[in-house]
Amino acid sequence: MSNKYSKIAFILVGLILINFISSTLYKRFDLTEDNRYTLSNATKSIVENVHEIITVKVYLQGDFPAEFKRLQIETKQHLEELKAINKNIRYRFVNPSEIAQELIDNGLEPSRLQIQENGKSSEIIIFPWAEISSKNKTEHISLLKDVFANSQDEQLESSIQNLEYIFANAIHKITTKKSKKIAIIKGNGELEDIYIANFLHKLNEYYFLAPFTLDSVETQARKTAQDISKFDLAIIAKPTEKFSEKEKFTLDQFIMNGGKTLWLIDNVQAELDSLLNTGETLAYPRDLGLTDLFFNYGARINTDLITDLYSSEIPLATGNVGNKTQFSQFQWNYFPLLNSTNNHSINNNIEAVNVKFANSIDTLKNKIQKTILLQSSSLSKSIGTPSIISLKTIAQKQNPSEYTNGKKPIAVLFEGEFKSAYNGRVKPFKITNPKDNGVKNAMVIIADGDIIANEIYKGKPLELGVNKWTNQRYGNKEFLLNTVNYLLDDNGLINVRSKSIKIDFLNKQKAFEETGKWQFINILFPLGILLLFGLLFNFIRKKKYR
Repeated sequence: MSNKYSKIAFILVGLILINFISSTLYKRFDLTEDNRYTLSNATKSIVENVHEIITVKVYLQGDFPAEFKRLQIETKQHLEELKAINKNIRYRFVNPSEIAQELIDNGLEPSRLQIQENGKSSEIIIFPWAEISSKNKTEHISLLKDVFANSQDEQLESSIQNLEYIFANAIHKITTKKSKKIAIIKGNGELEDIYIANFLHKLNEYYFLAPFTLDSVETQARKTAQDISKFDLAIIAKPTEKFSEKEKFTLDQFIMNGGKTLWLIDNVQAELDSLLNTGETLAYPRDLGLTDLFFNYGARINTDLITDLYSSEIPLATGNVGNKTQFSQFQWNYFPLLNSTNNHSINNNIEAVNVKFANSIDTLKNKIQKTILLQSSSLSKSIGTPSIISLKTIAQKQNPSEYTNGKKPIAVLFEGEFKSAYNGRVKPFKITNPKDNGVKNAMVIIADGDIIANEIYKGKPLELGVNKWTNQRYGNKEFLLNTVNYLLDDNGLINVRSKSIKIDFLNKQKAFEETGKWQFINILFPLGILLLFGLLFNFIRKKKYR
């Protein structure tokens, strides 16, 4: 008898112990094909280095339709993963209906979503936001991505895929101090600040930014060379005026000493404004004086224009309604949508990148490693300049057989020990210990200056990569941000951002039409199995005990 009670006591103690361990430990086993529930090493590193209490408020408490219930569940499970790594991360879900006006006042706008249930459409309002705070720093992150660009199913897929990055990114920003410095080069007719405002605003979250006037080298050569050496990266965004030898030498020595560079170059003069005003424009080569510089680094930007059958649209006036001009969108082959070969962490898992009047890049043989990051489609071709660009070509039928020499490189990563363009030449001015051979370095050359330019609406900059006419979203911002992160050795967030998962969705229309059939199957099929099992069991029992 005592042995019986001891077994019961042992079982009870074992159950209590198992429940205690399961309540204190959290572990999921990822059996998915795409490893969607396995955190990347970069995320783990960011979370493990959190030494202060971080509080996460998620405004997704409440009842939601099945589609968005999934986003709620995935968010909670992801936060459980982060909490299991570091107990300093604490979270709670908040019902936003009680504090809706307060959230709106803080800039957290609600989203109106169309849902379909039982064949009927209705609208719900949700606040897909999370607030992450630590000490005096607070970050607000949107859990619903690509609101304007995609269908709701695609939004949900993109949002769930983006969960790891947005939380890792927010935690990284509130726990990491800025250290790297970026110089925005001025003095050679580069893009005005308002056209690069959106991207610079994003960069400012991670790095120190400062304008750097390069033409000061004409009067203070040595000081300018010394000042630029304090920066880690220089961005040259669509210069339109020729570089002097002193300016080129300053940039050359910056590169030889390990300074990273992001070149956004238009080697052909072709602007949209003059084309829209007159219906045609002359495209002609632009002499920036950079040919010898790039040649030594292993690149040549051609004075051509890339036209591509896979391209974005251009808005043209098509009439008037009352006193208001009406615009329609027409495909414009001079605005290619560039494909990524997903061969590098910079270009992995990004949407098509939109460029305007882009040129092609030739890579030259030398010891520098070259990686093509963006290229035109196979249905593209190169047009020599000078040439006339006319809007009349929109009405002409395109012949695909003429677009056979495609896949033109437009963005290339160069890595290695660069050779100075002034090796063996008279230096434009004297500096201390000029270098003819550089240290190990990296640069990215993009043969389009408008890739970084955001559109303007009512005098204010819009989000980079979003077409203000169609709300179509392109991958410009993600690509450029990945590029800067990579050049500045901040590779962790790139790998998190480029993580891809695949989520399968039900066909709602088909599910609604076949509701009766599947309900019938789900009710009768289990009953049929039970009946079959009962008959078989009864038959075997009778046979055995007959």
